[in-house]
Amino acid sequence: MRRTLRAHICLPALLALTAVGLGSTPAAAADDPKAAGSPAPGVAATAAHYAQHSRIARDLGDRTAGSYLDAASGELVVTVTDAEAAERVRATGARAELVSRSKAQLRSAMDTLRAKAQIAGTSWGVDPSTNQVAIEADSSVSARDMARLRKVAATLGDSVRIKRVPGIFTEEVVGGDAVYGGGYRCSAAFNVSKGTTRYFLTAGHCTNSASSWSATSGGPSIGTRVGTSFPTNDYGLVRYTDGSQPAGDVNLYNGSNQDISSAADAIVGQSLSKSGSTTKVTSGTVTAVNVTVNYGGGPVHNLVRTTACSAGGDSGGAHFAGSTALGIHSGSSGCTGTNGSALHQPVREALSAYGVAVY
Repeated sequence: MRRTLRAHICLPALLALTAVGLGSTPAAAADDPKAAGSPAPGVAATAAHYAQHSRIARDLGDRTAGSYLDAASGELVVTVTDAEAAERVRATGARAELVSRSKAQLRSAMDTLRAKAQIAGTSWGVDPSTNQVAIEADSSVSARDMARLRKVAATLGDSVRIKRVPGIFTEEVVGGDAVYGGGYRCSAAFNVSKGTTRYFLTAGHCTNSASSWSATSGGPSIGTRVGTSFPTNDYGLVRYTDGSQPAGDVNLYNGSNQDISSAADAIVGQSLSKSGSTTKVTSGTVTAVNVTVNYGGGPVHNLVRTTACSAGGDSGGAHFAGSTALGIHSGSSGCTGTNGSALHQPVREALSAYGVAVY
């Protein structure tokens, strides 16, 4: 295996254990135009966008309900809850948008959903562009559970919207080159390092299944698991033990690779790509952040929802934009082209947890 930062695991048995449904019929905000149809094409995020997004979120705290990239202008739009915060945003060169719901209010709505409607096959996350919590329910959610979800959503008014999505939310192994462990095939996301030691990141639902990983099915071990986290999170770390010094790039499946030189948190509205051994390279748009998905194997929090679709065998793969690493593929439901939902674990959280860095 050419160990670039692409890894892809096909886990049919594991997938069956962890199916999850995402989606639901619209509640109070069901008529919102963003609740149906394909999203607008994503905006290419720049290093300045990532830096602004991170800095403003840190500086404003609960005085912002999140940021997004405007599809028409390409500007970073920062939602704010008061005029003084708006002035601070404009001073940075970003556009301020006054909204009625704060980050704390949206977080409270998600807390209510977690307490009263944590149903397998559902997910919810923040869409700053509409100042709402966007709920999805997949086809596994029964009529009875849908009624329960709608009832809870109705108490939250237009702070939430609900959408049904086809298929069943399932963890997948995705990213790039295949890696094998515990009888499963997954994908490696990114090669990372700590000092001179090399590792690769992949999905936690993959690394939960095995401690030793190979580049071919039944082949010699190339690495040993040193960390795994699933559910709650979905990331794992494998240390290379075969003496190799693999490059830090992602397979583009066209005879070339994409070098990865930095990592950032994805921004709603931005474009991104996914590299995985099943569906190869797909592209899409970020549609929600701070997403909770209720997999059959347990909930995972703080994910990112995108339209960069995938299929079984893509779990653990790379979500990226140009040379910037964004996430580790977790799962999807109802993916066809750019319809449906694909989910990734933010890579910066995993890098911080293990004290490693992309290179």
